[in-house]
Amino acid sequence: MFHGFIDALRAAGIQASLKEHLILLEALEQDVIDRTPEQFYFLARATFVKDEGLIDRFDQVFARIFRGAAGSTLPPEAELPEEWLRAVAEAFLTPEEMARVKALGSWDEIMDTLRQRLAEQQERHEGGSKWIGTGGTSPFGNGGYNPEGVRIGGEGIQGRAVKVWEAREFRNLDNSRELGTRNIKLALRRLRRFAREGAAEELDLDATISGTARQGWLDVRLRPERHNAVKLILMLDVGGSMDPHIRLVEELFSAATSEFKHLEFYYFHNCPYESVWKDNRRRTSERIPTLELLHRFGPDHKLVLVGDAAMSPYELTHPGGSVEHFNEEAGITWLGRLTGMWKSAAWINPVAEEHWGYSHSTRLIRDAMRDRMYPLTLAGLDDAMRELSRRK
Repeated sequence: MFHGFIDALRAAGIQASLKEHLILLEALEQDVIDRTPEQFYFLARATFVKDEGLIDRFDQVFARIFRGAAGSTLPPEAELPEEWLRAVAEAFLTPEEMARVKALGSWDEIMDTLRQRLAEQQERHEGGSKWIGTGGTSPFGNGGYNPEGVRIGGEGIQGRAVKVWEAREFRNLDNSRELGTRNIKLALRRLRRFAREGAAEELDLDATISGTARQGWLDVRLRPERHNAVKLILMLDVGGSMDPHIRLVEELFSAATSEFKHLEFYYFHNCPYESVWKDNRRRTSERIPTLELLHRFGPDHKLVLVGDAAMSPYELTHPGGSVEHFNEEAGITWLGRLTGMWKSAAWINPVAEEHWGYSHSTRLIRDAMRDRMYPLTLAGLDDAMRELSRRK
């Protein structure tokens, strides 16, 4: 029973032993959970996953093996209303028609118009140019085309929404993913500054030989292990437009966790605001105030932000501009606080450098970082590490 599941977990690098398999079967036999796919998922995850860095790989295996098993047993509150999810007619517009679609204008005009439409609309609409619905050219809804709008439900198609009105799930980065090349690790090693600290547990061969020769008997000498003493704060943009870059960023994340002993990592979406988080599954309930980080870590730390810098410019310039919540202060304000505390800072961008000039938000962030934005390439990482290695 579940042999295919066990084999798939092992193939994914999760240690699934016979003992754990028997524990899972015994738990099922003792009815320790309700007989639902959701409860079985949590039981299996608690049984096989011993490291939170493997949770994402477990989720992928579970989804592949038990695809379709959930059926209609998922709680109804987890489902978005069907009228927003079923985009029955995506508009295929010619370039001339797209050129005639006008953006509403400023941030305030977009949000004021949305409030008015919500108050007036009485039914579902599709394929129109005004009401909230699917398809068409309305700035509100999903599945259509508009230069600037608010996506409500559905999947992003044009990538032009200035706000997203839905609950979104981001996944944690897998810090044990093997790198495709060792060169990324080698580039990060430019930032190393070694020091010996902690308990004396490593054999000091030269001192042992010298002491033995002087004393006339075996004189074993130990020393603390040699570690990279650089203190690094790594902030990672996740979700949305970062999804196409997830594998490359995972490789960078994996390299950083292996190279830096003193590493603190946090997640954000698009731009760091008043809070960040450590676990994407709890990003709405377990946030960490950014001001707390500014007080917790001293100026001797180095800051690396990783993100594509692609967002609505309102996120950086306007209070309330965030796609997911009402931010009382603009994103640029928080970037200024971060770089003001940690003078050694760099922004790593997975988007090719030749495309940065097409994004207004990228230019704004690059200016806020005082031009310390580098592409996620070997040459870019090398330049970023040289910058962070300079004395501030």
